[in-house]
Amino acid sequence: MVTAPPTYIVTGAAGFIGSALCRSLRENGIARVVGIDKMTYAASRESLLALAHDPQFELIVADIADGGAMKAIFDKFQPDGIMHLAAETHVDRSIDRPDAFIQSNIVGTFVLLEAARRYWQALEATKRDGFRFLHVSTDEVYGSLGSEGAFTETTPYAPNSPYAASKASADHLARAWHKTYGLPVVISNCSNNYGPFQFPEKLLPLSVMKALNGEALPIYGKGENVRDWLFVADHAEALTLILTRGRIGEKYNVGGDAERRNIDLIHDLCAMLDEALPQSAHCPHRQLIRFVQDRPGHDERYAMDFGKLRRELGWTPRTSLSEGLRHTVRWYLDNRAWSEAIKARTYGGERLGQLP
Repeated sequence: MVTAPPTYIVTGAAGFIGSALCRSLRENGIARVVGIDKMTYAASRESLLALAHDPQFELIVADIADGGAMKAIFDKFQPDGIMHLAAETHVDRSIDRPDAFIQSNIVGTFVLLEAARRYWQALEATKRDGFRFLHVSTDEVYGSLGSEGAFTETTPYAPNSPYAASKASADHLARAWHKTYGLPVVISNCSNNYGPFQFPEKLLPLSVMKALNGEALPIYGKGENVRDWLFVADHAEALTLILTRGRIGEKYNVGGDAERRNIDLIHDLCAMLDEALPQSAHCPHRQLIRFVQDRPGHDERYAMDFGKLRRELGWTPRTSLSEGLRHTVRWYLDNRAWSEAIKARTYGGERLGQLP
């Protein structure tokens, strides 16, 4: 007798991390996947083209803040698990429009938790015992580190941007729905993701896009802010492990073990572009670097201690930063039409998040 695979709902399925997760789940035959996405500016149907003819994948355009739509999806697909990634994510945009972050990240998470709770409570006992809700969050909820140390799962929350505050609020809601109602929630907090299909408002794809056009590469402040970089495919593997094997009520940090100053990262990227495009009129590409006014409330350093995830679930990142960065640069060079289409329809690379 062949056992049917579980059904997982992935919110934010057409986003950068969500689409990578959907591809990973289906390519590895782990689950039937129902993707939900509001299809805001950062969503990309192209990131899911590999699943276009997969009968075990379906993308539904819906807003997680629409309780009626969520109930209908739960009732129709009878999921065994929820992987909640839908969120507004760009810090600069949160400075300009915090209301959108409050609505999606806080109100949306509340509505989804309530829909999941009512669905879960009505399940028969066996399916109820197997149900899981994974809430996916960020290292930014912890605030800023000094020159030493790393965030652990018990680091106090100290968000410094509207984005970080909205995600911290969502984390607290997810924890409370477990503690109060018994909803089987697990929480993950990840470091900076990078890789193919990332919307070009983020540092790496923005820099590649601008470098190819000979435009200035803006670096905030002196470029000394440090981030821990996590290849998106490695993150997708970690999320699957956390959903299926993580302990209910626990949280797990996911890091790339790859700290780098922003300026050093862009130097590496420029060197890779020089190597890939030796005939470019913009070589050496590092000559395009320009230091600009820093972001308000810019956190100094993030670093993740993912020892708990390694000890309990055996996960470590597979992809080194040099390998992942090279793969990412090559992907953007080979898929310029993707970035150019986004530039034409939603985002031209302009600076966001500046105070008046």
